[in-house]
Amino acid sequence: MITQENLNDLAAGRGNVYTDDGGKLGSIGQLYVDDETGQPSWVSVNTGLFGTSESFVPLQAASVDGNDVRVPYSKDLVKDAPKVEKDGHLSPEEEDRLYRHYSLNGSSDGTRGVDYDTTRTTGRDAVGHDTSGPTTDEAMTRSEEQLRVGTESREAGRVRLRKFVVSENVSQTVPVSREEVRLEREPITDANRGAAMAGPAISEEEHEVVLHEERPVVEKEAVPVERVRLDKETVTEQHTVNEEVRKEQIEADGDHGRGRH
Repeated sequence: MITQENLNDLAAGRGNVYTDDGGKLGSIGQLYVDDETGQPSWVSVNTGLFGTSESFVPLQAASVDGNDVRVPYSKDLVKDAPKVEKDGHLSPEEEDRLYRHYSLNGSSDGTRGVDYDTTRTTGRDAVGHDTSGPTTDEAMTRSEEQLRVGTESREAGRVRLRKFVVSENVSQTVPVSREEVRLEREPITDANRGAAMAGPAISEEEHEVVLHEERPVVEKEAVPVERVRLDKETVTEQHTVNEEVRKEQIEADGDHGRGRH
């Protein structure tokens, strides 16, 4: 049986109601405390889609398991319980219907009503209940993920400056000259007669001429032609990032039409 000492733990937590065999009935909505005895008597269980339906379960044979409550009733029995307005008060008729549904002995003489104080799991005047646990107020908060894209610097590669020797053929034209022998004949004249008659009349004679020619001479000299260094420059380009983000949708489900935001 749940006592007054258990109320603080249940009111501060985000508990659920389970059957004895471990089946989940729903999340704790409101705890109803008897004004006369101060003992917890009923708990409302949020069931249905998004916790939109609420059923009352008696706490006479219930037990506490941490922030959760365990009751000896089946899921079908709880879901079929008579619906009661959540106004913080159970009339004698409403309580009798609930007692009969759960086959319990209760105040069935109809001579008095039973007033209950409702203790919310969040300790505030709330009319909603988040199916994930906490009791909320009359409005839902819609959240969504937003994409924040930044940049980070990382090493993309390395460039090394290296010098090595290659050979190539170079062609260059240079003029060269040489001497050749040319025979010149001149007739005997008064001007050269003396030289012609100076030697013997008949004789043998040799004359020698040295010939010269030019040849290409190649010399190689290493000279500096340029200086090469490594430098860096920043190039900016556009990059598109595609990422999936989640967002919550809120819709109204009831008899007054459907809306979506």
